Amino acid sequence: MERRSFLLKSATAAGAGLAAVAAPAIAQSSPTVRWRMSTGWPKSLDTIYGSAEALCKRVSELTEGKFEIRAFPGGELVPYAQNMDAISNGTVECNHVLSTAFVGKNTAVTFDTGLSFGMNARQHNSWIHFGGGLELLRDMYSQYNIVNFVAGNVGVQMGGWFRKEIKDLESLQGLKMRIGGIGGMVLSKLGAVPQQIPPSDIYSSLEKGTIDAAEWIGPYDDERLGLNKVAPFYYSPGWFEGSASLTSMVNKEAWEALPANFKAAFETACNEQTMLSLAKYDALNPSALRKLVADGAKLRYFPKDVMKAAYDKSQELWKELSESNADFAKIYPGWKAFQEQEASWFRVAESALDNFTFSELGKRS
Repeated sequence: MERRSFLLKSATAAGAGLAAVAAPAIAQSSPTVRWRMSTGWPKSLDTIYGSAEALCKRVSELTEGKFEIRAFPGGELVPYAQNMDAISNGTVECNHVLSTAFVGKNTAVTFDTGLSFGMNARQHNSWIHFGGGLELLRDMYSQYNIVNFVAGNVGVQMGGWFRKEIKDLESLQGLKMRIGGIGGMVLSKLGAVPQQIPPSDIYSSLEKGTIDAAEWIGPYDDERLGLNKVAPFYYSPGWFEGSASLTSMVNKEAWEALPANFKAAFETACNEQTMLSLAKYDALNPSALRKLVADGAKLRYFPKDVMKAAYDKSQELWKELSESNADFAKIYPGWKAFQEQEASWFRVAESALDNFTFSELGKRS
């Protein structure tokens, strides 16, 4: 009896000892990693900055707190315009940006965000994941020591806030507009003067009259920045980017140093935010637009001659950039073919149903 009791106690103690050893061993099998994420957004924007924070939180959850990323508001770690350089040189491990802001470094980065009159959010993500887009972009970014990840999408944007009404093409002559990336290059062909201004400075620049117009994202974020208070005319559509896809650029050495499960967690969090950020904007923008109009915003559509000229100048620009930039020339043909393929399908199914449904709903509103 005593011998059996002794054996039972010994076995129990041994099992407890093994558990005590096993648990720490498993926990210690993954290193503790701490990254910083620079963003291009004010903290007040709970949509786009909130998406960066949610991404970081999700990575931590998926790794049981072993892989922690801290997001910083725009300008806090590095100036807005240096977000790409900071990742390239390893000053910061990752960022959360609209890549088109860095066309001055390489015009091909616009394929990462979206082109004027380009694919919508769903089509863009299809091209990225199933149309060869990611491989082409990764090859382009490799020269900058960067690995890119789609980390969100704000959908098609509004066309911006204007101090004066845009009646025709002539209204754009000499107009100083805050607009980043490829859209600014197109507008310059139409006689406007694009201005690169960080999001945090848009309101004050419009208020002081330093600029005549500014585009940001859409109703919810625009209201948060108070742009309706300093420019009355609100234009649609945001032809500058058919899809405003968000990117997290990651320093290549930092990425390669991660264990496989941390890489999987980061990619999973990015994919989740690609879905969730777009869904959040789609949920918040309708009521925000109604409120803006109720508060006095004058909703307008760009005149047809402006839209046609912008489209034609965009196609002209793609040809010029293909001739001057080998990276652009390498990506553009496949991107264009994929857009045409998507348009043929969406025209038959999505557009036909949407246009009819929207028309019927409009009769009832």
